[in-house]
This record gives sequence, C-alpha cells and structure tokens, in this order.
Amino acid sequence: MMTIATQRLIIRPYEEGDLKDFHEIFSNEAVMRFCEPPYSHADSQKWLGYFIQNPIAFAVVLKSGGKAIGHALFKQLPGEEQGIWEIGWIFNQAFWRRGYAFEAASTLMAYGFETLKLHKICAETTDPEKSVPLMKKLGMQEEGVFRQHTKGNDGSWADLYWYAALAPEYP
Repeated sequence: MMTIATQRLIIRPYEEGDLKDFHEIFSNEAVMRFCEPPYSHADSQKWLGYFIQNPIAFAVVLKSGGKAIGHALFKQLPGEEQGIWEIGWIFNQAFWRRGYAFEAASTLMAYGFETLKLHKICAETTDPEKSVPLMKKLGMQEEGVFRQHTKGNDGSWADLYWYAALAPEYP
C-alpha cells in the first residue's frame, strides 16, 4: 500500500476513520457539480468501504491536524495497456485554491513516472474552468474533447476533456 508525504500533505490508503471527512467532501453540491450527484451518508459509507477494499483512490490528508481534505484517484486505466494510468482529484471546497490538488497530483505523477515507470498518465473532466487549467499546469496535454459526451448533474449534455502526460515528455 502506497503512502507518500509532500511538504504539507500525506497521501495514503483510506481508513474507516476517514468517513466524516470523506462524506464532507462527497456530499457537497459544489464539489460534486462536475462529477455526479452529492453522496448520501449511505453512499459515502459504501464508497469509502469500496476504496478501502480496492485501493485505487487515496485520502489526501493535511500533515498538520490529520484531516482528510481530498480524494486522489490513481490506478491502471481499465482496458488499456499496462503502464497507462488514470489520475483524478476531488477536494473539500473549504480547501480549494490553496495548491493542494496540484501538490498531490504532481507528487502522484512523479511517483508514477519515476517509481512505477508508467508510460502515460491520463485525466478527464467536464470542468473546463478549474480542472483543465490544473491539468495543463501538471504538464498534461489535450488529447481530445468529446463533444456532449456525458450528462451533467442537471441532466444537460457536457463536453468531456481528455488530457495526458507521457513519461518521455514529463519534466
């Protein structure tokens, strides 16, 4: 099981004690706007249990205080060649705009390329305002925009932005 420390964060496997912080993240309407409907308490229990049993996503925890403020998906992309992984992030709204998502994602990408020797790390979003700029800041390049490819929480069609970084090009 992977545990990585950054300057301000610890990225570690989920634990049962993370339920309160996990639910605080995933029950927030603004946080979930580009993902899926906000989670009920039962949804949070179910998904936290899933991530404990299947470590494809990790808690992003503040070193000071131990609060889980984020969720970091980091896994082999299903159906693709070995070495092509997906990364994703969802953070507690109270901690937006402080560089935590960049700190966690850039650390995971470096770990993926340098330690796991991955070939490619991909990310997708329907959020062109916050996530696309972060993907670019992480050194990812646009690989495509799937026009009106998925439905948003309000039922309207949304574009899906696909970005990736390749090991040979990664800083």
